[in-house]
Amino acid sequence: MFDLNTLQRLLPVRYRDRMDEAVEILTLLKEIQDPRVLLSLGPSGLRGLIWKRGKQGVPTKVQASHSAHFDFTYPADQPDMQTLYQRAKQGQWDADMLPWQTSVDPENPEVPLIPDNFIGWDELQAAGIRLTETEKRRLLHSVTAWMLSQFLHGEQGALFAAAQVTEAVQFFDGKLYGATQVMDEGRHVEVFHRYLTQKLGKLYQVNDNLFVIIDALMADGRWDLKFLGMQIMVEGLALGAFGVVYKLTKEPLLKQLLKMVIQDEARHVHYGVLALRSHIRNELTEREKNEREDWALEVALLMRNRFMAYEVFEEWGEGKMSREQWRHMVSHAPGMIQFRQVMFSRLVPNLREIGLMSPRILPRYEEAGLLKYMTGLSADQLSGEDLVRSLDVAS
Repeated sequence: MFDLNTLQRLLPVRYRDRMDEAVEILTLLKEIQDPRVLLSLGPSGLRGLIWKRGKQGVPTKVQASHSAHFDFTYPADQPDMQTLYQRAKQGQWDADMLPWQTSVDPENPEVPLIPDNFIGWDELQAAGIRLTETEKRRLLHSVTAWMLSQFLHGEQGALFAAAQVTEAVQFFDGKLYGATQVMDEGRHVEVFHRYLTQKLGKLYQVNDNLFVIIDALMADGRWDLKFLGMQIMVEGLALGAFGVVYKLTKEPLLKQLLKMVIQDEARHVHYGVLALRSHIRNELTEREKNEREDWALEVALLMRNRFMAYEVFEEWGEGKMSREQWRHMVSHAPGMIQFRQVMFSRLVPNLREIGLMSPRILPRYEEAGLLKYMTGLSADQLSGEDLVRSLDVAS
């Protein structure tokens, strides 16, 4: 009697990869332990992972459901958010101020987009893929374009989520701040799209797993879950990811672009901490809090384990190596390891600060290897300027 692995090995590569994808999706669903989380993410998983709604080449419609919260007394109800609102107004910038005249050659080894050791070349060679130096430069170009494309798609999701949250948030100072974030996110969409199309000449489709998260957040009617998903999870992980590329790249336009975006994003995550800290600690029932703890962990694992750059695999590896071999390469590539580590060093302290790291959930973070980030600084303790300085020191 054959087991599944034996059956896969007997199939032609094309069918083996299709089975691998199906098994990966089923494994993902099995990993979700809380049925309420499965109910929340399941329909979006169907649209993103099975139907590939983000990759059909047409606009995607998501049925949004939330209540707009009006307050015609206009209270000054959140002093910390008033301060953040002032900082956000003063921190606005114009995309045209970036040095767009900079000549960018994505395959110039003298000014690399990302360093050579970002990719696991030994793993690629072990899988039978031997690249010339020129081909290596092109693959690094592709990986950079893929990462920045996902940044772009995430920023579009953040733009829509910020607009929804500004309507739905229940404190007025938060609405004023939220308006500045909508402007920030629109600017981020502009600069990433401009860099990808004008400088790199390459734009990848949205990763299926990122689509699932964005789709789920757009459709969920609970304002605090939108906040948790976008301000803490997506924005927090993106802040770490931006920091890695900022630290590693030698391309001056990309570095300046990321510096400006990082300073905006630090405010966004700070906003999420301010908005959710009191609400989660004081307003939610134990059952509601547990659901949000489980949801945050499942999304964190989804983003850690499932962003395997299959869009790049389809271009560079399909027919030459299996999806399993590609996944092994991405998982062990030095740059991707650093990428995941820095992302979670930004996320876990914020989950701790807002009250979603109770003793009940800690063993699962320990099992996932994420508990080591528990003692880091949360977003309300680290300004964008501080973050950029720390990255410059580490470069």
